[in-house]
Amino acid sequence: MANETVFNLISNQKINAYLKEVADVCRIEKCLTFHMARHTFATTVTMSNGVPIETVSKILGHKDLRSTQHWAKIVDEKVKNDMLALATRLKSI
Repeated sequence: MANETVFNLISNQKINAYLKEVADVCRIEKCLTFHMARHTFATTVTMSNGVPIETVSKILGHKDLRSTQHWAKIVDEKVKNDMLALATRLKSI
């Protein structure tokens, strides 16, 4: 069960071709790639919304947390929110 896939696996090249079609339809001039999509998911979708790096690492299939840390571009807004949350907790002590 753990090795079963939910979707059929397609090549990186085919995914990039689909992303190019999406970009064309949406009039996005930037070259979209699978690598960019993974990076955006890891940083913008998960980490910036408070998902722990260990969870992101597992989702991305990284065996070593250092691989995920390489992807982990912490957004300034996330740092600000974390510090505000810390300040709130410290005030209640």
